[in-house]
Amino acid sequence: MKLSNSNPRMISWILWVVASLFYAYQYILRVMPNIMLDDIMQRFSISTAAFGQFSGIYYIGYSLMHLPIGILLDRFGPKKVVPICILLTVLGLTPLIIADYWVYPIAGRFLIGIGSSAAILGVFKIIRMTFNEKRFPRMLSLSVTIGLIGAIYGGGPVSYMRDALGYSTVVKLLALLGLVLAVATYLIVPNIENRSKETVVSNVMEVISNKKVILACIFAGLMVGPLEGFADVWGTVFLKRLYKFDGTMAASLPSMIFIGMCFGSPILSFIADKVKSYLVTIIASGVIMTVGFFLLLTQVLSAGILSFNFLLIGVCCAYQILAIYKISTFVREQVAGLTTAVANMIIMIFGYIFHAIIGLVINSLGGTDKLDALIYGISVIPMALLMGTIGFVSLLIFERKKHNLKLS
Repeated sequence: MKLSNSNPRMISWILWVVASLFYAYQYILRVMPNIMLDDIMQRFSISTAAFGQFSGIYYIGYSLMHLPIGILLDRFGPKKVVPICILLTVLGLTPLIIADYWVYPIAGRFLIGIGSSAAILGVFKIIRMTFNEKRFPRMLSLSVTIGLIGAIYGGGPVSYMRDALGYSTVVKLLALLGLVLAVATYLIVPNIENRSKETVVSNVMEVISNKKVILACIFAGLMVGPLEGFADVWGTVFLKRLYKFDGTMAASLPSMIFIGMCFGSPILSFIADKVKSYLVTIIASGVIMTVGFFLLLTQVLSAGILSFNFLLIGVCCAYQILAIYKISTFVREQVAGLTTAVANMIIMIFGYIFHAIIGLVINSLGGTDKLDALIYGISVIPMALLMGTIGFVSLLIFERKKHNLKLS
């Protein structure tokens, strides 16, 4: 690929900023059901299980379109692909305010997931095109920090706007913001030529047939619950019922997880470089998150301790960045970019799995009005964290045995 401009360095930075802003916007849309749970359930008269499906269907669209959109980005460039994907997210919002039947918001949520996948894939692509491979974790950390600002402002402030302006008005404002971002992206981003002659099918088969890659992706997916299960949706209602917090407070506290991840992105990258082991850092993160959720479910914590607990869990949620980079080192350099897309795709599929399972558990035990149902539903998260952490321990043991055999 090459940039069709005399100053490719500056254009690359512009592309990176635009993709990061889109990443922030899609994060706002991702956490939106967390704040509007009661509004959506009342408007469409649905159960918690149906709401879990609604929240989780985002991840199906997001994950399934990773490979197609990655190929389209290679073929046609960000100028054409990214604005269309932003418009898909805007289209996906409209059923929430104009539809009368529940099937349309489900379809809309699926479209939001499809469009949103272009954000992180654009970031992956631009970083690999522009920066040294060793700087990939650091630059991805910065992009995630920008994106998570969107998640943070998808919590308390959006909840306040909903209370002040109404659910429908907030959705309209988000749609308008998306339209502006789509137009700006099309006008700012230049065309990019594609000169790659590699066979896409053979590269995809090389990645998905690598057992080490797939196992590591599954282990990373099992650890995604705190961010894509609790902070995204179920955290607010859990805190409302257990702690009797008002809507704004209950929405703001889970946002501490996103704030923590903002700090965690550069912190964990720094720690991994210092200890010279990405796997050890990932395992330590898994242990801390497991303990944090065990305390959340077995103790009644003060607001201050809750904030610190969520902040620490959020720092550890940045393990995803380390995991994606580490997984990309399991393959040859020529397919490292494709491997990051596959890794993120598999990890995000677990977002749907968490939402669906938590929703089903809560619904089968009496719904969100039952505190025990919420506790058992959220318990899915630490159980999966433990399994994922053990999985990475097994990978670490395998790597060290392999290293010792080479030395001997």
